[in-house]
Amino acid sequence: MSTNNLFDQQSLDFLTNYLNTASPTGFESEGQKVWMDYIKPYVDEVKTDNYGSAYGVINPDAKYKVVIEAHADEISWFVNYISEDGLIYVIRNGGSDHMIAPSKVVNIHTKKGIVKGVFGWPAIHLRQAGKDEAPTPDKIWIDTGCTSKEEVLELGIHVGCVITYPDEFFTLNDRYFVCRAIDNRMGGFMIAEVARKLAENKDQLDFGLYVVNAVQEEVGLRGAEMITQTIKPNVAIITDVTHDTTTPMITKSKEGEQKCGDGPVVYYAPAVQNNVRELIIETAEKNNIPFQRAASSRVTGTDTDAFAYSNGGVPSALISLPLRYMHTTVEMVHQSDVKNVIELIYESVKSIKNDQSFKYHNV
Repeated sequence: MSTNNLFDQQSLDFLTNYLNTASPTGFESEGQKVWMDYIKPYVDEVKTDNYGSAYGVINPDAKYKVVIEAHADEISWFVNYISEDGLIYVIRNGGSDHMIAPSKVVNIHTKKGIVKGVFGWPAIHLRQAGKDEAPTPDKIWIDTGCTSKEEVLELGIHVGCVITYPDEFFTLNDRYFVCRAIDNRMGGFMIAEVARKLAENKDQLDFGLYVVNAVQEEVGLRGAEMITQTIKPNVAIITDVTHDTTTPMITKSKEGEQKCGDGPVVYYAPAVQNNVRELIIETAEKNNIPFQRAASSRVTGTDTDAFAYSNGGVPSALISLPLRYMHTTVEMVHQSDVKNVIELIYESVKSIKNDQSFKYHNV
């Protein structure tokens, strides 16, 4: 079944540009510019903090503050060491997967511009049958075609340069969006679409809505940790990706069962405030929005944790987007799930009342 009509051209143009713009952890500025340009017409003001988290505000003078949030950064690599023969060794910037690196083309970001390179690997002919050595972070390397360290340095490459993959956005089988960094720039897309929907429908909110695109999630929820202290919200709805567990080599009894195409995933976890979660579930049921349930032990591993445990406790909930092949260059999400996450956040925001208390005990 084709889902091509779920998004208009304006949305697709923004999504394509946003996903294709590199936004590595700690270096999110270019992606944030794209995001802020898109959201600006739909909010009253746009702000950023010292580390680059960006947010659009509707009703900035309101005392009661509601946050909808995603994270803006993508996993990447750092140049860590340049050998005398001109090969580059790397360390992670976020949870980059060393197993997929061999034979991948890379973009090395320098002050002179992007320099191309490739992750090399010994040819199959030269590896001992039955004793193949697996890639490990300390054994993968990048070849830029240079024969010496001096040549590499002349290209503008130095220790600390960040490295991303150039893989770009496309649609698969008229159903799936595919790209690197869907985790979690698709979240930034979805919350921006919520802001657009509120503006175009002329919805009047009687509280302040903060549409937040936070940096540095992939290295410990750091952008959210900072921005929640700045905003001091009364309630927060976070969106991120979660695993589609229906592909091979995944144990459902351990990872749960979430499937692309079956709707947003509403999470249960200690950081998830039960009353906010129930508001979301009731909203989904009332509006016939399909959804799935999942549970997280101890932490969600998302910016939900940073918001929940800040400012003396902020009632927070997590709406996740099922995704296949996380932290690869072919991350996949179903277009209908993207649409339904947008709808669920939009309707949930509209169901929140000014000064609403989510406390368990009103004493």
